[in-house]
Amino acid sequence: MEITAAMVRELREKSGAGMMDCKKALAETGGDLEQAFDHLRKAGLKSAEKKASREMEEGRVHSETTGSLGAMVEVTCETDFVARTPDFDTFVADLVGHAMEHRPADAGELLSQTWKGGGTVQDSIKQVVGKLGENISVSRVVTYENTAGRVASYIHHNDKVGVLVSVATDKGEEAEAILKDLCFHIAFHNPECLAREELDANLIEREKGIFQAEVADKPENIREKIVAGKLEKFYAERVLPEQRWVRDDKLTVQKALEQALGSGTRIEAFSRFGIE
Repeated sequence: MEITAAMVRELREKSGAGMMDCKKALAETGGDLEQAFDHLRKAGLKSAEKKASREMEEGRVHSETTGSLGAMVEVTCETDFVARTPDFDTFVADLVGHAMEHRPADAGELLSQTWKGGGTVQDSIKQVVGKLGENISVSRVVTYENTAGRVASYIHHNDKVGVLVSVATDKGEEAEAILKDLCFHIAFHNPECLAREELDANLIEREKGIFQAEVADKPENIREKIVAGKLEKFYAERVLPEQRWVRDDKLTVQKALEQALGSGTRIEAFSRFGIE
């Protein structure tokens, strides 16, 4: 059977594969479009398996929010060139939409979920790998739902750093501006946790020991006070509500939120993804 340019074009539009690959697939399947499509899919899977060991240091972070619900994904690839292609961008956006609908607990659960059109999310990634020619991985995913507050996000201009935050507040859309600032603050200051109790106790003891050694030559009656002050600074650098507010370092993050949204405002959860 003669393989025409129209047949090659149709298969290329359907599969996204290269022209020569489409022509070869049609030739090997006697011009049957569906069989040729399946042939390319299988070839794509094999290609993905071969690429699976290659390092991925580029990629994109993408998010979506609808007031009380939000999702964010981090997808890595090998080169920034692929990360900037429309196919990669569309796939990452589709993944966020999927996460918004299916609320996976982590990347492992996301990969095992059923993807639109059949197969799993992992299967769809293999197809994209075969199409774009690079290893691709979903590194992280997070979803927040807050029916008693707001979920907001921020993606840095390079699309490599993103933040998703959930805040308890009785404010509606008027809270968006300060929550965007909060997301920006998290992106910039990279806090470790929401409360002192979440910090590693061994880390705190180690820092305390260092501080005590630093003041060993001070009068005994002021050593404890100096160490306590150093610990306060240690907490203020790591605990989000205690950090100095990015827009006004005379305020803590918690005070800035309370001034803008009221005394009942509370950060309930946050995530910061970064391909850095």
